[in-house]
Amino acid sequence: MKYNNNTNLSVLIITLNEEAQMNGLLADLDFADEILIVDSFSTDNTESISKSFKNVKFIQNKFENFTTQRNFAIAQAKNDWILFLDADERLTAELKNEILDTIKTNETYTAFLFYRTFMFKKTILRFSGSQTDKIFRLFHKNFAKYTTERLVHEKLEVEGKIGILKNKLIHYSYSDFDSYKAKMIIYGKFKAQEKFIKNLKPSLLLQLFHPMYTFLYNYIIRLGVFDGKKGITICYLNAYSVYVRYQELGNLWNKK
Repeated sequence: MKYNNNTNLSVLIITLNEEAQMNGLLADLDFADEILIVDSFSTDNTESISKSFKNVKFIQNKFENFTTQRNFAIAQAKNDWILFLDADERLTAELKNEILDTIKTNETYTAFLFYRTFMFKKTILRFSGSQTDKIFRLFHKNFAKYTTERLVHEKLEVEGKIGILKNKLIHYSYSDFDSYKAKMIIYGKFKAQEKFIKNLKPSLLLQLFHPMYTFLYNYIIRLGVFDGKKGITICYLNAYSVYVRYQELGNLWNKK
């Protein structure tokens, strides 16, 4: 795959009320040629904190779902190479250097997967399904876009070869029980909308057994038991998101 000589990098971030994260995130992105924040009309200090950093472009756009918001952000980027970060993700010095070296020397791949280290508060969650967590974060925008089939847990469609970076991204996803539970509820509702759009109907059997299966799979097969109380918490909340999915799907059909 051949590219033009533009190896500048645009870092894209979508936000909603992320004031607690913005200082830590933006202070570490001085290596980027452009930092573009697409905000869903935050009511906290996300905007003022963001604008206090040099080289940050702050745009507000109405949120419909995660996929459309990400594709909107890509369309605003001035550079070909995109690094997409969530507000609760952090780069190590080694990963930053690897990213810069990669886009300068790469002539083979159009997108790269990152492995992530999942942080439970201030400690590492080593199992519970997190041990193989990887996600697209770096890609050439002319050869990749997020498929509209998904509204959450977005899927990047890539034209060309896919690489994997060696250094891990730090993911501070779990800060406290209530905020993580709220996130799982949001994800569950969007997954319900996906199923509703596909004309899939809920069943009592799935509503009862799918959450149970999700918990047992992550807790036993994916070794959540070795994460102690942290494993129980994460496995429960991930299963709860599945429960919300079917509950919301039933609500959508009832409204129809």
